[in-house]
Amino acid sequence: MDKKIGLKDAISIGIGGMVGGGIFAVLGLAVALAKGATPLAFLWAGIIAMLTAYSYAKLSKKYPENGGTVRFIHQQFGTGIFAGGINNLLWVSYIVMLALYASAFGSYATELISLSGSKEIDTRIFQTSILLIALFINYLSVKLVSEIESVAVIIKLFILIAFIGVGFYGLSLHPENLHQLSPENWESPILILSGGMVIFVAYEGFELIANSVSDLKDREKNTEKAYFGAVGFVIVLYILIAIVTVGALPFQQIANAEDYVLAKAAEPTLGQIGFTIITITALISTFSAINATVLGSGRVNYDIAEDDELPKYFCHMFWGKPVGFLITAMLSVALVNLFNLKSISTAGSAGFLLIFCIVNYIGYKKHKELDSKSYVHLLASILCLLAFITLIIQQFSENKVGVLTALGIIVFCFILEIVYKATKPKVV
Repeated sequence: MDKKIGLKDAISIGIGGMVGGGIFAVLGLAVALAKGATPLAFLWAGIIAMLTAYSYAKLSKKYPENGGTVRFIHQQFGTGIFAGGINNLLWVSYIVMLALYASAFGSYATELISLSGSKEIDTRIFQTSILLIALFINYLSVKLVSEIESVAVIIKLFILIAFIGVGFYGLSLHPENLHQLSPENWESPILILSGGMVIFVAYEGFELIANSVSDLKDREKNTEKAYFGAVGFVIVLYILIAIVTVGALPFQQIANAEDYVLAKAAEPTLGQIGFTIITITALISTFSAINATVLGSGRVNYDIAEDDELPKYFCHMFWGKPVGFLITAMLSVALVNLFNLKSISTAGSAGFLLIFCIVNYIGYKKHKELDSKSYVHLLASILCLLAFITLIIQQFSENKVGVLTALGIIVFCFILEIVYKATKPKVV
């Protein structure tokens, strides 16, 4: 039986990985930082994602086996402390993403359903419950996770494109609202760049394509098309969503509804029914993203342990699946209940920018083997590093907890690897 996937399938995997919970979680944060220049912030983040996709495409074509980022790092750095620390950071960054998606789910769910009368308590109940439900589904059936994701991708793309169409119709009726997008309402360049970096997590999902390249038809011809097609589509989608959102609501209303701003942006044209439709879409999207990320992070965790960069305990089975699934979900529950959305987003973006900086560097070092342009890899690596530094410096003044969390996670991942390598029994 032919198990090969086509170009459209590979592009769908990338789009599904990116347009998950990220846009619903971080759009409000981007507007808070960049104001009228929010579309530029998304473009800036998208340019870095597109350049990094070039490195991923070339590396995926050369090393098409499953494992993606983990395998690329091993190809360059072996299985020492540095490689182990970076791979641990990849796993922990997935945990951060789970917390981000769960936070978005909780924020949108409380706008639809009241359980206790307290939004804070309801949010905690929803964001914790959805992680536990997703964990149960992953243990129940991986096939079910795939089916949920397939249906969710169609629903969320259809409704988001409809949202854009309705939004532009609303702007055509009230063209004066476009004033909010004019340069006089832009924040300073450093805040625009920082806004793009805080929301960079909304793009990171394209790396999931790496896990499917081994099954891609006409791999030589289609690998780059899959990456560039997915990232290019999502850049345009995000910029249009940002234009509609900034044009639909005054900045103060966006700030007041920061955690569920996409639903609020549907209200001016469609009223309460628009708010409800987008809220339900957000719940479906974040739920499917949580499901897929529990699966992906559990597998990454297992791969890292198999490569002897984490204790073999993580390869143990619990209820027929790696115990890493359970550990990942429990750590996400802790994270989402200890930190706010902005801190989680900063930590997630910082982790992936550093990982992508290193993957781009690997592309640069291996450009002859990859038959690729060294300057593209180098430019992408430098931009990721500069973006990481910009994010840390700018956020430190107003979001110390997020920055310290991000830096703490990075240091912890390397300390974990150093301790593990120092204490594991020596093979005689």
